[in-house]
Amino acid sequence: MSLQLNDTAPDFAQDSTEGRLHFYDWAGSSWVVLFSHPKDFTPVCTTELGIVAKLKSEFDKRNVKVIGLSVDPADSHASWSKDIEETQGQTLNFPLIADNDRTVSDLYGMIHPNASDTFTVRSVFVIDPNHKVRLTLTYPASTGRNFDELLRVIDSLQLTDKYKVATPVNWKQGEDVIIVPSVTDEQAKDLFPGGWTEQKPYLRTVKQPPLNA
Repeated sequence: MSLQLNDTAPDFAQDSTEGRLHFYDWAGSSWVVLFSHPKDFTPVCTTELGIVAKLKSEFDKRNVKVIGLSVDPADSHASWSKDIEETQGQTLNFPLIADNDRTVSDLYGMIHPNASDTFTVRSVFVIDPNHKVRLTLTYPASTGRNFDELLRVIDSLQLTDKYKVATPVNWKQGEDVIIVPSVTDEQAKDLFPGGWTEQKPYLRTVKQPPLNA
């Protein structure tokens, strides 16, 4: 059965490019982006690993650790890492799980038999510090993932965890947000003393509260 939102992400111990990795211990109190790849030396995944390495400082600012996974062994990952550095101009700076026995793939439902009964699909899991799954995405093999979008979603999740707001369509950091309908106008006066714009009683927008206050 596949993982659903707010399920507990399974713990595991597996080899990686940074040695034996115990997932919960490695994650600590951080958010995690876990993303899988069908196999090593695949062209789209090579570009993805390169861009994630380039964006690592952005993930770090958000207290997010990134970790990749492929069903090939660690020595294959090490060779692939050299190709990533050569072609993408960026050294791999986060662990890549060697899931050659499919332990993690099975725990997280990453193998979809109608797509392939041996290789993982291109899955993404955003996991919060309480080990809860907050986002799942599944991409076809031919389509590269948008990691700027993942950063946007993480910004939204962290903001909406902290305040009684939701983020509207195409929202980006710093733009107006929506007061959730469960908050009454009386409560909103205390929560948002600067006021808000009401388009409908259920659609009230307000300046984004500070994420890191």
